[in-house]
Amino acid sequence: MNRRSLLLGATAAPLLGLGHFAQAATPIKIGLLEDISGDLASIGLPKLHGSQLAADEVNAAGGIMGRPVELIHLDPQGDNARYQEFARRVLQRDKVDVLIGGITSASREAVRPIVDRLNAFYIYTNQYEGGVCDGSMLSVGAVPEQQLSTLLPWMVEKFGKKIYTIAADYNFGHLSSAWGNSILKPLGCEIVGEEFIPLGVSQFAQTIQNIQRAKPDWLYMLDVGAAQTSFYEQKNAAGVSLPMASPVKIMLGFEHKRFPPGVMKDMYAAANWFEELDTPGAENFKKRWRAKFPNEVYVNDMGYNAYVAVMMYKMLVERAKSTKKDDIRQVMAAGDAGIEAPEGRIVIDPKSQHCSHVMRLISVDAQNKVSTLKDFGDIKPYWLSQVGCDLTKSDPKEQYTPDHLPTR
Repeated sequence: MNRRSLLLGATAAPLLGLGHFAQAATPIKIGLLEDISGDLASIGLPKLHGSQLAADEVNAAGGIMGRPVELIHLDPQGDNARYQEFARRVLQRDKVDVLIGGITSASREAVRPIVDRLNAFYIYTNQYEGGVCDGSMLSVGAVPEQQLSTLLPWMVEKFGKKIYTIAADYNFGHLSSAWGNSILKPLGCEIVGEEFIPLGVSQFAQTIQNIQRAKPDWLYMLDVGAAQTSFYEQKNAAGVSLPMASPVKIMLGFEHKRFPPGVMKDMYAAANWFEELDTPGAENFKKRWRAKFPNEVYVNDMGYNAYVAVMMYKMLVERAKSTKKDDIRQVMAAGDAGIEAPEGRIVIDPKSQHCSHVMRLISVDAQNKVSTLKDFGDIKPYWLSQVGCDLTKSDPKEQYTPDHLPTR
């Protein structure tokens, strides 16, 4: 794909069964900003596929309020300046009804001020470090109280209280590290090392030496992107075989499908979706996905969440009988807006506009087999409302953290 097609050309997803739509039915336009090239391409392509599968299914069932769904996709290639350029383009020129996408938290934060300024509606699909209290945004992915508040105490009980953190050097890594510290330190844990690695770094000899000197009980892994995942093979080659915990490994980056057996051994994660989930709803979803994308390496949680986002938007628009943000927000504020998803029922919390999830603890063995160790059940996104975010009453458009709380 040449530079012109990347920067100037939108690609509309193919629409199925459009013959039954009335000639005058105006499409509902969904703008997608998803990285399908660059350092994050391997995890971004399933996001595009999830949106395409959802759009096909929605259109085959009659669309949204009798209107076909049209996807307008641009590939920012992980560049935040392009994210901003493309967000303005699809919102102002293409007049999309909703904007969906972004992989990193940095890309989300690059887009969010534009969405707010243009009074648009934005759905962020990924798990993330949490804390965004913004009426213009619906968050579909899991947040720390769903992932870290379940996973990290289990790791402490199972493996010990000395932890070494390795994190990507941007807001996801820093804030997820802070979240981890806020959970671990009250448990009497010691953070024996903490490193923030710039995106794109692929050499970890010094980090591995630092870990060997610190002698932690386990590693808290917040690395991001193809380059940083080279850490795992390098640490194994150096004889480091510690248990690891992460909110982004396996279900998101499917490293167990990309690396030889043994590389990801003893990785633990808390996930709302992973392809190995074997419930009837999950099996049916995977069957439909594989029928459309038979060569997909792994149906990751980014792709799954992207699918859920389109289905959640359909539900909101049909209940609101409108694509206007204010009407959609009234539906979310009612407190019972949700859908039956492959993981189980997902409901939008009216105060934070984040979603509940059915969370499960998973692990990887020496043969790259993923096992479910524990079902945590349905967990609501409770932290933002606890600290004072209530979008039914005010809209601060802030991102809060354990170190930056709302003023009461």
